[in-house]
Amino acid sequence: MRKILSIAFGILLLVGAFLLSKYFIDNKNKPKPKFEKIVKTVFATKVVNKEIPIVITTSGNLIAKHKIELFAEVQGVLKHAKKEFKAGATYKKGELILSINSDEFYANLQSQKSNFHTSITGIMPDIRFDYPEEYEKWQNYLNSFDINKATPKLPQINTEKEKYFISGRGINSAYYNVKNLEVKLGKYNLHAPYNGVLTEALVTPGSLVRVGQKLGEFIDPSVYEMEVSVNAEFANLLKKGNKVKLHNLEKTKEYDGKVIRINGRVDMTSQTIKAYIQVAHEDLKEGMYLEANLNARSEDNAIEVSRKLLVDNKQLFVVRDSVLDLIEINPVYFSSENVILKGIEDGTMLLSKTVPGAYDGMKVKIFQEDN
Repeated sequence: MRKILSIAFGILLLVGAFLLSKYFIDNKNKPKPKFEKIVKTVFATKVVNKEIPIVITTSGNLIAKHKIELFAEVQGVLKHAKKEFKAGATYKKGELILSINSDEFYANLQSQKSNFHTSITGIMPDIRFDYPEEYEKWQNYLNSFDINKATPKLPQINTEKEKYFISGRGINSAYYNVKNLEVKLGKYNLHAPYNGVLTEALVTPGSLVRVGQKLGEFIDPSVYEMEVSVNAEFANLLKKGNKVKLHNLEKTKEYDGKVIRINGRVDMTSQTIKAYIQVAHEDLKEGMYLEANLNARSEDNAIEVSRKLLVDNKQLFVVRDSVLDLIEINPVYFSSENVILKGIEDGTMLLSKTVPGAYDGMKVKIFQEDN
């Protein structure tokens, strides 16, 4: 019985070995699976060289073109005016902005006028006897003299003798002393030189104002200037009168401006030159930050592409016979987002969108998109 079991086990072992060897032989001859090579689809556009304007992008803050700082030239207590002297108050041309109490000064002026009038009255008898032909004009001057009005101009001197006589009696010095006080009296009241708004107020009614003290700031809100810095290499391209497009940071509003001045000096530190742009719009306020696009010049036979497509800022991918080719480029001008290129032939298929993992010689197929 044991002998029979041994023979049966041996037969099973041989059959199993045969089947196992047959399995390995069949798998060895089985063909390996083939994987289809994936070809990436890329976006490309056909190169068409044309005239491309070079636009310089810069920025700055608005400053009122007409702007004055208010300073006191006289001393006194600030009076209450019809309008409160506070930031935001608007005034029309000629309207009173502020007034400083001038009662004491006015009394002194009236005293000087009275003395001047007395001096002329005192020389009238001498003029009647010594210069009878000049008496009438001086009498008319006295008759027209009103102490409550501006002092009239002295009569014209006709002879050297009369000139020496009038000067010797101190009439000229008294006259100019009075006129000087009249001019100073006008400085107690400040009037708006143009339609504008008070942007800063540093004093309040009832406070003592001293000579040289800053009182506030007054601007014309209808027109503004913006100072911008432009690279010195474009200094010869900037022209007075050039049109400029300006927009806010969100690029939701656009304004038209023009270059009105160009500084003749290059900043030694930054190697930039200052240009001044004038712009007017009811939405604008002093201090606003705007970006400006300055048209410098145009390049013929050029194209403009995104800087994202560049490789190391000196190479660019094109498609030739369904294969990517990395070519050298000739950049003319770099902006913040784009670059202007020259030297690429018309009809060249240029990548219009970046391809992750792209390399020279990579097999691709084109999905052509219109410009």
